[in-house]
Amino acid sequence: MTATWPTYGRISGPLVMIGFGSIGRGTLPLIERHFDFDVSRFVVIDPDDSHKALLDERGIRFVQARLTPDTYREVLTPLLTEGEGQGFCVNLSVDVSSLDVLKLCRELGALYIDTVVEPWAGFYFDESADAAARTNYALRETVRQEKTSNPGGTTAVSCCGANPGMVSWFVKAALLDIARDTGVEAETPSDRAGWAALMQRLDVKGVHIAERDTQRSRAPRPRNEFWNTWSVEGFLSEGLQPAELGWGTHERWMPDNARGQESGCQAAIFLLQPGANTRVRTWTPTAQAQYGFLVTHNESISIADYFTLRDGDTVTFRPTCHYAYHPADVAVLSLHELFGRGGRQQEVHRILDEHEIVDGIDELGVLLYGHAKNAYWYGSQLSIEETRDLAPYQNATGLQVTSAVLAGMVWALENPEAGIVETDEMDHVRCLDVQRPYLGPVVGVYTDWTPLDSRVPFFPAEVDESDPWQFKNVLVR
Repeated sequence: MTATWPTYGRISGPLVMIGFGSIGRGTLPLIERHFDFDVSRFVVIDPDDSHKALLDERGIRFVQARLTPDTYREVLTPLLTEGEGQGFCVNLSVDVSSLDVLKLCRELGALYIDTVVEPWAGFYFDESADAAARTNYALRETVRQEKTSNPGGTTAVSCCGANPGMVSWFVKAALLDIARDTGVEAETPSDRAGWAALMQRLDVKGVHIAERDTQRSRAPRPRNEFWNTWSVEGFLSEGLQPAELGWGTHERWMPDNARGQESGCQAAIFLLQPGANTRVRTWTPTAQAQYGFLVTHNESISIADYFTLRDGDTVTFRPTCHYAYHPADVAVLSLHELFGRGGRQQEVHRILDEHEIVDGIDELGVLLYGHAKNAYWYGSQLSIEETRDLAPYQNATGLQVTSAVLAGMVWALENPEAGIVETDEMDHVRCLDVQRPYLGPVVGVYTDWTPLDSRVPFFPAEVDESDPWQFKNVLVR
């Protein structure tokens, strides 16, 4: 365990955390370790007071409230403007509009960070909305439109968790490794166009956000309960959205139920089926070949968008990008049960904490494929044992998220007038320098595996033998 922890900066004004669930509780000790701040001006807001004792023992003020479209300004404005200095809002909530809180913070001159573009309650399960309107693409576009309409100004970091977030920094680190290992001379790009040109030059066709969570519970999961290693509500919300992916220029086939978007960057497509019931072939170092769920995530769109090259209005290069997630086994069983019940959620939700997990790791990284060395996985292999030594109140999955929040907060303090930014636009070296002490082994591994190697014998689906990395070969049909 690290004996001393660096102080990265001073939060000169009020510090307001919205949400005190598993990620909020895990972020708390990292804020305490790494920032100088006035504890009397630290406020946590949450509708649930179950963990208020953690705050009481630290002298941190707790406000039990559920923020709504009618109340968020009234509640947040006095808290973020109290006294001197610049406020900082750390939004780790559910059912609270990231966009609305982001806009308010910038109006007040307060720094802001979140881990997802979260909508107000009701969005994810609105049966009156069509599939396109329920996508993460649609949510992301609202933030991008605000960025275009109001450029510059106080920094607001959008979608800075493990994924979305950290994985965008991994992509850049992996590209530089591939360039080095394939003998391609390349300086570290200084802008978006340079990064996209490097990816194209290396012939990277796409990116899997390839994750395998092997953390195991000490107790077996009962029937009619949904167990997970992170927010059950968050997983179900995104898992029941349409499957969604950044769509690359190398693709020659599209599923019959795939649809494009009619406005915005148009870097992604979606499928008319839930992401948590859509499987893809993928690879991580420990599990090797595996099935993952094609759950929609902001980074699937932001990475594809960031690495797009255009000639005028014509897209000349874009990688395919999507999540390929194998959650903990208890979550897989929970999903199987949920879909067997017609999508009706279990009544009991449980997040496994660090005391309930007996062993395992969360192996989370990026698999860049199609280049001269076939495929390269770069990422974190954080174990529950290491997590217990590093930080309290969280498992390995949680620490990968909370340490990314820490890195994003440091970057915001060091760049307080950067406007609205996504993690793709941030300095990946600085952010990973801050985060790396909390990630366990960070490794890069090449593999000869391709999706064609995972075909099941006796029942071959139609494949594209000429290019193993076509989505036609990745999608399990």
